[in-house]
Amino acid sequence: MLRVIVVGGGAAGFFAAINVAELYKDTEVVLIEKTHKLLAKVIVSGGGRCNVTHACFDNGLLVTHYPRGEKELRSAFSKFTTIDTIEWFKKRGINLKTEDDGRMFPESNTSETIANGLLRMAHDLGVKIKTSIAIKEIVINDDKTFTLKTDTEYSPQCDKLIIACGGNAKPENYNWLRNIGHTIVPPVPSLFTFNIPNNEITKLMGVSVPSAKIKIANTKLETEGPLLITHWGLSGPAVLKTSAWGARILNGMNYDFTVQVNWLPSYKEEALRSLFIEYKEKNAPKNIGGNSPIEIPKRLWEFFLHNADINEMSRWADLNKKQLNILVNTLLNDSYEVKGKTTFKEEFVTCGGVSLKEIDFSTMQSKLIPNLFFAGEVLDIDGVTGGFNFQNAWTTAWIAAQGIGISNLKRKNLT
Repeated sequence: MLRVIVVGGGAAGFFAAINVAELYKDTEVVLIEKTHKLLAKVIVSGGGRCNVTHACFDNGLLVTHYPRGEKELRSAFSKFTTIDTIEWFKKRGINLKTEDDGRMFPESNTSETIANGLLRMAHDLGVKIKTSIAIKEIVINDDKTFTLKTDTEYSPQCDKLIIACGGNAKPENYNWLRNIGHTIVPPVPSLFTFNIPNNEITKLMGVSVPSAKIKIANTKLETEGPLLITHWGLSGPAVLKTSAWGARILNGMNYDFTVQVNWLPSYKEEALRSLFIEYKEKNAPKNIGGNSPIEIPKRLWEFFLHNADINEMSRWADLNKKQLNILVNTLLNDSYEVKGKTTFKEEFVTCGGVSLKEIDFSTMQSKLIPNLFFAGEVLDIDGVTGGFNFQNAWTTAWIAAQGIGISNLKRKNLT
């Protein structure tokens, strides 16, 4: 009987184990997780709803949401894409729904549907699950099988090995993979929010705008999207996209930089100034604080008025040229000093991991070691927020499961 071990009890690990067990009935599948928690990220993701994937059905567009791995995923998604993910869960009794921003969640609106579903499938297929066991060493046997040395007396052997243990911020936690010859791209955080300590804007926590353009000073990093003010600084899709695309750049700056914010990216400077002047002429007797010519949250509008030294109870007729210029400049060229970062909720994502140059993406098999496969965030692949990291997990795990059979068939043909 063929024996397959999957290392990692997260999304990629369970998806790989389930698909191996479904595809090859005469195979013993063992899943090993180093902690006592299974599917931890699945449970907390999407605010406890699990953002399973994203309703992006054009693979050419889909890959653009991955700061690292775009080229490799282009071929991978041709084998298993968003549509396949939706159908896979649907066939197993779990329907997904699409929200306005494209994120997809289970119809039940709870991550327990996904987590419990994966646990049930693994159990029904006879996958053996072992927790609280950490792999310390992979021994490659003469017959190209593996023996795993762990932090317990348990020392299992297998014919095929799938590594799906997720990303890790500590480089030393990849030593067991580095020791068998694989190159590890140094890990750094990928999805995080910006800390702006001691800035008055943090008093507006909870205020958001549907579209803002942010730029990191002295870099080419620039993104646009919804922006959220938090009690520690700035968050929301615009910030998270920037943190993903600029993961290594911002790490190199030690997370000490200036972020420039355009709160009204649909306006050019002259157009906005003209709008204010025209509004002033037509609404001269009205107070400025309660009457804004632009669509912006009231608390944010009042904050900008205060920064421009404009009394919100004063009339539009009293607005002078200097105040007008300050207001326009603040709305289009605001800036804040970032000092540090905060991990985005509990959805820890890193860039870095096993070098993609050493992986055959047609099977997810190592190019260096036969019968060794990889899936998920342990690879140097990461996506922006919105379900893209899970889609990488589902796709690479599915291909790895298929690859088990392909590599086994090749071995049989050789013998």
